[in-house]
Amino acid sequence: MSCSKRGHTSLAGLTRQAVARAVRLAIGIGGVMAATMALATPTDIDTDFADSQVLIELPETPPLAVRPGTSRGLADQVQTLLQQARSSGDPRYLGYAMTQLQDWPESAIDHRLMILRATLNQSLHQFDQARTDLLRVLEDTPSPANYRQATLTLANLELVQGRYPAANQACQQLKRQYHDLVAQNCLAQVQARTGQPAMAYQRLQVMLRSIPSQGPGIQAWTEGTLGEIAAQLGEEVALDHWHRALDLDPNDLYTRTLATDWLIQHQRFDEALELTAGYADVDSLAVLRAIALTRLQHSREAEALIDSLKQRFEEALWRGNLLHRRDYARFLLDVTFEYLPALEQARLNWQEQREPLDTRLLLRTARAAGDTPTVGDVFTWLDRNGQTDARFGRPADEG
Repeated sequence: MSCSKRGHTSLAGLTRQAVARAVRLAIGIGGVMAATMALATPTDIDTDFADSQVLIELPETPPLAVRPGTSRGLADQVQTLLQQARSSGDPRYLGYAMTQLQDWPESAIDHRLMILRATLNQSLHQFDQARTDLLRVLEDTPSPANYRQATLTLANLELVQGRYPAANQACQQLKRQYHDLVAQNCLAQVQARTGQPAMAYQRLQVMLRSIPSQGPGIQAWTEGTLGEIAAQLGEEVALDHWHRALDLDPNDLYTRTLATDWLIQHQRFDEALELTAGYADVDSLAVLRAIALTRLQHSREAEALIDSLKQRFEEALWRGNLLHRRDYARFLLDVTFEYLPALEQARLNWQEQREPLDTRLLLRTARAAGDTPTVGDVFTWLDRNGQTDARFGRPADEG
């Protein structure tokens, strides 16, 4: 038998993002929440294998040649690791970042490190810890740069959890101090989810066209936001925005996921395969690829990918480290057609994250499972916030 060593190990639940949206990647490290459902039992161990068969892939040695001796050095290292996690979809980089932060004395954690720790904690769904660090920075920091970054990160955190008044407060604070594309992007996301998507889209598009370029990163983020709002409005131009964002930043896994999901929703499965080619190790994209392969009846590749995903999710459940339940719920709903388990996972996910993808998934699983009360509860929450979305249907739309 043999062991293979590669540079990538996938765990269930990978997506993107560090600043505009914190990287949402699952990883099995200390402090990760335990699963809130019964743990799955691993399959029986197969003892009948050839000497040349690969049994397990060992991760690379962590890319940390020198341990930093200063807070600034540590912050640079952690930021690099977060960027690598975002661009590669490899959750091990988050583990390296957490190890570095945990080994650093708490008394030496400065404001920049607190912001980075908050970004990391958000990606691990430790939202309360992330919020605590960000509020400490906003209360104490004398640095305008740290204040701006902490405010933006807090706005994103509140937006992800559907706490729109708090998100709006943070975005308004940004606008008062920095009337720029970053602040308008922040506000547009809140406005779009609280009853003003058309206005938010128009204002953000005008600002993107009227101000000098602020760099490809901010431009890509803005195109991604415009794509999200256009999709919310039911406009096909959403895909154009996402393609422009990916041209600027091909490693943006979150935008790639949104675009692929849109293509599948519109039954453009061949294009979905193009966007997911080479991303089978990123679970959010692998699940969407499996859906497209199945719909196109590419049975051999679909079966291999589905078997791989089943193993990943089973192992994550057994270990109790399934953080990003969205992908698992989507897999159960659209690949294995297990509607009640899909609904349970979607409901647990929605307790933590209430982005449009999460809301639409809960509505779809509830309808598939025949759970009309859950559909009604979701629309009560949407109506309370003034949120509309062309992808959601209405409570009467069962199926």
